[in-house]
Amino acid sequence: MTLRERLEWLGRVTLLVFILASAAFLSAITAMRIAIHGREVTMPNLVGINVSEASKMLQSRGLVLRVADRIYSDQPINVVLRQTPPAGLLMKVSQQAHVVLSLGQRELQIPALEGNSLRASRIELLRQGLQVGEVSAINTTDQPVDTIMVQNPKPGAGGATPRVDVLISQGPRDVAYVMPHLIGMSEADALRRLDLAQMRHKSNYVSAPQWPHGAVIDQSPMAGSRILASATVELTVAN
Repeated sequence: MTLRERLEWLGRVTLLVFILASAAFLSAITAMRIAIHGREVTMPNLVGINVSEASKMLQSRGLVLRVADRIYSDQPINVVLRQTPPAGLLMKVSQQAHVVLSLGQRELQIPALEGNSLRASRIELLRQGLQVGEVSAINTTDQPVDTIMVQNPKPGAGGATPRVDVLISQGPRDVAYVMPHLIGMSEADALRRLDLAQMRHKSNYVSAPQWPHGAVIDQSPMAGSRILASATVELTVAN
């Protein structure tokens, strides 16, 4: 056998070995993928079903159920409220699914709050493991400020939430005015105008030779501003 023939034979053998090795490698990869995917299952939706049924569903897929927490809710006792991982996720066999179960509705004793102040009611609720929920307010003329007029839930047993929403009084609505322009008027005329509107006022006197004696040279709030009847108007008067 010549050298050329030997080299050709060696090349054919090498090519054959490469082809066989490649086929073996691809077969191994394919088998591994089949084995891995064969051990994966889809996480079912457990929310809304009883824990015993949820456990059976998981066991049939080779998964394990673990209870992460139990909380009060409107759902019956032992119904799954939340799950991790979520439904539809691919899981490996023997992995765990964590669930939160319902303890059912909590029977709460709601105290009577109507007629009490918001502060006193907040303290009373905290003593009983409850808390103030949404606070709404309305202007009234017959109830002191921050007095609770309406509560929800009503007093008594059977509350399913620890929060109590309340409607409180803001007292009578404040009368408001549009601040008039007083600069340039005499102090006497400006005070007369404020007195007619029953607005409080205060005068501060400064030396201002360029202004007539007793003239209003500044005001607070400025003209056009909204001012409550209970507020005080300050005038700066040339002395």
